[in-house]
Amino acid sequence: MKHLLKNIITSFIIGIVVFIVGSFLSNGFKYNSTEDFLVTFVIYQLYAFVIGFSNMYFFDYLEKLTWRPTDKIKRIIIGIIGATVLTLLCLFVLNLIMAITLRGESVMHFIANQSFSHYSFGLWITLTIVTFFHVVYFYNKYQQNKIKEQKVIAGTASAKFDALKNQLDPHFLFNSLNVLTSLIDENPDKAQDFTTSLSKVYRYVLEQKSKELVSVDEELQFAKTYMSLIKMRFEDSIVFTMPAKATNPESKVVPLSLQLLLENAVKHNMVTPSKPLQITIFEDNGYLIVQNNLQPKQIVKKSSGVGLSNIMQRYNLLTTRKVDINKQSTKFSVAIPMLTKQISIMRTKSSNQIDDSYLRARNHVEELKGFYYSLVAYIFVIPFLIFVNYRTSWHFQWFWFPMFGWAIGLVIQAFRVFVHNGAFGRNWEQRKIQEYMKQEEQKDRWN
Repeated sequence: MKHLLKNIITSFIIGIVVFIVGSFLSNGFKYNSTEDFLVTFVIYQLYAFVIGFSNMYFFDYLEKLTWRPTDKIKRIIIGIIGATVLTLLCLFVLNLIMAITLRGESVMHFIANQSFSHYSFGLWITLTIVTFFHVVYFYNKYQQNKIKEQKVIAGTASAKFDALKNQLDPHFLFNSLNVLTSLIDENPDKAQDFTTSLSKVYRYVLEQKSKELVSVDEELQFAKTYMSLIKMRFEDSIVFTMPAKATNPESKVVPLSLQLLLENAVKHNMVTPSKPLQITIFEDNGYLIVQNNLQPKQIVKKSSGVGLSNIMQRYNLLTTRKVDINKQSTKFSVAIPMLTKQISIMRTKSSNQIDDSYLRARNHVEELKGFYYSLVAYIFVIPFLIFVNYRTSWHFQWFWFPMFGWAIGLVIQAFRVFVHNGAFGRNWEQRKIQEYMKQEEQKDRWN
């Protein structure tokens, strides 16, 4: 129903414009009487409705067909040829009806006196409107495809990131239970202490695994707690040093990254009292580095591939900065980027953020369509108002008031839709919200 009403309004507006243009070209808006004016207006509206609805239904039919991305030119050609054929048929039938009913001509007489001039005006108007609709249609399609592509990309990245984070939960628990199993055989008392500490550590895992980034200070504190669990098993066979806090308290890293690197160091190297494993965590040029002396085990269990690979993939989804791996003859180190607010982070979006972005993009498309509809209405209605003013009271040219008032509104609407920056541009509201949020954060910080 809504689509039908929209088509009726569109056909009526087109009929008004065609009536104004046709009247100017045929008789310069000179009508013998009001009745003559109304009859001519109704006839133009009849032509507009028949031709308009025929082309609209043809256009809807083409829309329902399946088109490949490479069929754009084919789609345009078929649309224009089809609109031309439909228009000629409609004009022929309507002209025939008018000739028989209004002028009393016979069918044979009508056919004998037909020429292309009887169809040129209607065909020219139709092709102009069809071309305009094709331009608007393909532009809207282009915008919608861009929105869909961005939503798919963001959704894929978010799903991939969540999958990587969800690997950590069972992975950490499985390896911790392996350590606990070893302690039960070697030292039952320490196994009990290990179980108590493990519950605290595992709480951190559950709390942080859903986050994209955590502060370096939190991660360092967790690494200290985790290494205390490891030292319950290996005692003096591991020498562990780390800074108490980060030099920049606002720096962040991927959660549980230090735990995975520390676990790998213990897993792949010999840990004995005669050859202690020396693990050091330190900062260097914006990176947090985990370094250990290299003394690889002769037989290593098959790796699950979760540790280092997981960290690298998560950083790839968050930032352009890379995880740096440095393997030498006597030492092995992994440097993970410490991310700050000054660094451009390519954050993956949660489902709510994706939906918000999609809604903003869809609203922009709706605003764009609204502007084009307003522009088309302006082009159609203003000439009609000029005509009414001309036919009624040309000595007082009141049409200037709606023409300029509406034009100002169109300019403001166009600025809102097409201009990204500047006062009241599309990004103005978002920038102002961010500015106020920053001000509130600064107030809270100083308070």
